[in-house]
Amino acid sequence: MKRQLICSMILLGAFGSGAADAATRQPGDLAINEGDIESLVREALEKNPELNFYRAEVTVAKAGRKAAGLWANPEVNSSMGYKKSRERGSGLSAEGVAWSASVVQPFEWPGRLGLRKAIANREIELGELGLERFRSALAARVRLLGYGLLAAQAKAEGAREVAERFKTLREMLVQRDPAGLTPLLETRVIEATELTMQRKATEAELASQAALLELNQLRGGALNERRTIREPRFEFRPHEAIEALLAMAQTNNFELRVRASELAQQGFRVALAKNERFPTISAGPSISEENAFERERVLGIGISLPLPLWNRNSANIDSAAARKVQAETSLLVAQREVERKVIEAAGTYELKLTEIGKWRPDAAEHFRNAAELADRHYRLGAVPVSTYVELQKSYLDAVEGLFDSRKEALDAAQNLELLTGLKVPLVVTREKEER
Repeated sequence: MKRQLICSMILLGAFGSGAADAATRQPGDLAINEGDIESLVREALEKNPELNFYRAEVTVAKAGRKAAGLWANPEVNSSMGYKKSRERGSGLSAEGVAWSASVVQPFEWPGRLGLRKAIANREIELGELGLERFRSALAARVRLLGYGLLAAQAKAEGAREVAERFKTLREMLVQRDPAGLTPLLETRVIEATELTMQRKATEAELASQAALLELNQLRGGALNERRTIREPRFEFRPHEAIEALLAMAQTNNFELRVRASELAQQGFRVALAKNERFPTISAGPSISEENAFERERVLGIGISLPLPLWNRNSANIDSAAARKVQAETSLLVAQREVERKVIEAAGTYELKLTEIGKWRPDAAEHFRNAAELADRHYRLGAVPVSTYVELQKSYLDAVEGLFDSRKEALDAAQNLELLTGLKVPLVVTREKEER
């Protein structure tokens, strides 16, 4: 009977706590969704609204390619009038209707239609490169924001934990009302450190909110949606030699591919401007009829073309040639810029890998245990206040350093992948194993 009474009390307590939680929850609060980084990347690649802009660019370029391959529409000309004819000598006269009609088809100079198609094909290539580049940059940005959100949440949690520890200790010391200078100074040190930890927690929380807002925006979701990230396990691999990276960048870099395509397109524009020096020929059948003394009907074929005497299209040729020189210069400058960025990103990635290699796998947990141990022994009087404060700060510094080093290594790796178009990623994200 006693055991049944205890069980009933436990059930009632659980039901009461659940009802209380439901009553305190506001209608506008959203549930916290948990997921991994790669699922966020996949969601962003599916739902990001800006992707529609680049897809529309490709559609516009394909429509331009279709229009570039079409012939000019034929032209229909007609005229109608009144004819009065009089024979000399006899004085006889006659009246009647005179009319004419013709259908003319313009024919481009040979090669002009092919050049326009080539220019339109380059537009399609540029649109597809823009879409591909945006998708790669979007995946890298979401991946970095996801880990940044995880790091900010971990920093905020650690700072709140340390600040709560200092707050509890301060309240305990105030209740004791210690006498003497040393206990008073220790209390002031703890109060000041508590304020510093609260500030760090606030800064980390603001960074977490900023990362979450941008992440929700890129995912195309609700901006106020709350989300937590499961901590992943990163596997970093060394990058290839600098010479190999530079060679891959010359072939795979999005910026260089765009500049090269623009240069080729501008070459076609120069050839088109030179081709346009020659006129467009219009030809087609014609018919005319006159009714006066008798009916006269004439059937024939007409050909017309402008004489290129005053306008030889020299201005457009010079302009297209100058644009080609600009495209060549842009390609050369982009090549030098990409080389500099590749060397810089490779050096940063290598240094960050060396830095990460010096960390223990359980460094954060190791310093956290040390901070908890210092807290217990300080309350017993076995640890001085300087050691206690230093260990608490060291715990937070270790958490910040560990997450920042991984984030910076991830950023450098993704920059290197975008610059060189590596087929095998430098960083592999896996689910962290439960211990």
